[in-house]
Amino acid sequence: MFEDLRWFGFEWQEGPDIGGPFAPYNQSERYSIYRDALKKLEQSGAIYPCVCSRKDLQAAARAPHAEDDNEPLYPGTCRNLSGAQIANRQFCWRFRVPDGEAISFTDGNLGPQQFIAGKDFGDFVIWRTDDVPAYQLACVVDDTAMQITEVVRGADLLVSTARQLLLYRALGLPAPEFYHCPLMTDETGFRLAKRHDALSLRRLRERGESPEALRALNHFPAAQTTN
Repeated sequence: MFEDLRWFGFEWQEGPDIGGPFAPYNQSERYSIYRDALKKLEQSGAIYPCVCSRKDLQAAARAPHAEDDNEPLYPGTCRNLSGAQIANRQFCWRFRVPDGEAISFTDGNLGPQQFIAGKDFGDFVIWRTDDVPAYQLACVVDDTAMQITEVVRGADLLVSTARQLLLYRALGLPAPEFYHCPLMTDETGFRLAKRHDALSLRRLRERGESPEALRALNHFPAAQTTN
């Protein structure tokens, strides 16, 4: 990954391969920091244990969502379970969203954004059943610890920003600014994603494409299927 990014033209001043003032950068080495955040959220009552399986969630799905928002709207099944109902069962931790509250922010690229908690997104996982932090919590904790002031990422993560703003507030942390970019697509308009068997930088490099030419495109060349 590092080799491909450098070939494409990215440069960075700190990271897991070169170190830096906020090391360690590997999430596997930052476990205690995530644990501290989890404990704070639990003590404040902002989260609750959830025993729902993936099959349960698929059966309970009650609203369509954008293709890129891969966490279905949670119906609140486990919001009020007792300790006895949780005992000896595997569970994740979910953040309890303030139903009906409008979460607003101004994106540096797309302008004013607003999502309604409980409607556009539901209670979301912040700690997985395999005892590791989920994406939303890891982002907030890492960005705060590394003093990130502006987050630049794909427009498919706009709803995640609303979720993360709630986490920043619950943890009493300052939120960074956000800038969401359009996603790169192939010539058919599909986003570049592994689930679509999209071209990777490595495959484009092997095909003889130059980084300069690729950076000038607003979409990548279509994949060439081979048997």
